[in-house]
Amino acid sequence: MKKVIVIGGGPAGMMAAIKASENNKVILVEGNERLGKKLFITGKGRCNVTNAKDISEFFEYIPGNPNFLYSSLYTFTNEDVMSMFTTLGVDLKIERGDRVFPKSDKSSDIIGALEKKLNASGVEIHLNSKVINLLSKDSAIIEAVLSNGERIQGDYFILATGGKSYPSTGSRGDGYKFAEDLGHKIVEPKPSLVPIEIKEEFIKELQGLSLKNIQVTLFKENKQIYKSFGEMVFTHYGVSGPVILSASRYVKSQGEYKISLNLKPALSEQELDSRIQRDFKKYINKDFKNSLEDLLPRKLINTIINLSNIDPNKKINTVTKEERKSLVYLLQNLSMKVKGLRPIEEAIVTAGGVSIKEINPSTMKSKIIKNLSFCGEVMDVDAFTGGYNVQIALSTGYIAGEKVGDEL
Repeated sequence: MKKVIVIGGGPAGMMAAIKASENNKVILVEGNERLGKKLFITGKGRCNVTNAKDISEFFEYIPGNPNFLYSSLYTFTNEDVMSMFTTLGVDLKIERGDRVFPKSDKSSDIIGALEKKLNASGVEIHLNSKVINLLSKDSAIIEAVLSNGERIQGDYFILATGGKSYPSTGSRGDGYKFAEDLGHKIVEPKPSLVPIEIKEEFIKELQGLSLKNIQVTLFKENKQIYKSFGEMVFTHYGVSGPVILSASRYVKSQGEYKISLNLKPALSEQELDSRIQRDFKKYINKDFKNSLEDLLPRKLINTIINLSNIDPNKKINTVTKEERKSLVYLLQNLSMKVKGLRPIEEAIVTAGGVSIKEINPSTMKSKIIKNLSFCGEVMDVDAFTGGYNVQIALSTGYIAGEKVGDEL
């Protein structure tokens, strides 16, 4: 029986500790005052714990090294995750996009279930215990050094320290330093799933406006590189929301990017034109500025009027066919120039991390350090919103804990 030290009490670390405890003595070391601090805020506090799609479809939603995750996702699937939480007393529900949440809409229920399992498994939990260094000798870790001077020795170590996003939850990128000091290569951490800043001034007028069922297309140098359908919200600096966060994964530091919004993707150009003609007929004696209330959210109307270059005081019965056609185009091609991404501290997930080339995908074991494994966001893997990132954390945590006893 080995003494296993798991560093990091997020979903990956908790899962690794639970699985490793089946055949080992396990100590889970967490720098925060409680476990699962970042998990607590996922899904707007509701915890989108996984996705109900067939596991074979997951890889389409993982832009960050999907092939590396093949073994772990098929070893501990989304069905396994749902079964585990149901067994632990958490009723689940499936929502739009096959997102899976606790029926209670409380992330605390998910965390509580994992804590219950940790305690039942005999895992020794050390809270408020911040690791500041890992000491090694002969390509093996000897002990973990804590900020209070305490040293914890172990036979095996699992690094589950997360990325750099949401540093207030404890994800400050400490694991990158530990891994690099031990000889691992770090792929530069960058924000993934992060709000986007927009150059246009009209953004400020739309702050707080949420839009559903819209289509977002991202262009780089006028070449389409991403397209999706869903929800978004305008902010004082730009745009956010699920469909925008996914688009942000494709925005790099180099290049000119723009976002095009189709506000009426369910209608063809001809259908939208017909719809507008009906509205114009209804408001034929009104000014143009008073003709769009049936078509658009009130907060969006003034912006669309300004961008249409149609005189807001022009009577509807004098609006030309060309002007109407340009309005149709605008509603289906509202273009905005990307200024940049918000800071990594605001990202839901970090892209980059410990290079997967130095990690065995079947075991999560380091190819450099004899008694070290990785799991979760500390590695160079990331996915879109929808429960995929939590599933990755749980799957890689499971396999890291399971394979502790295996020979290298």
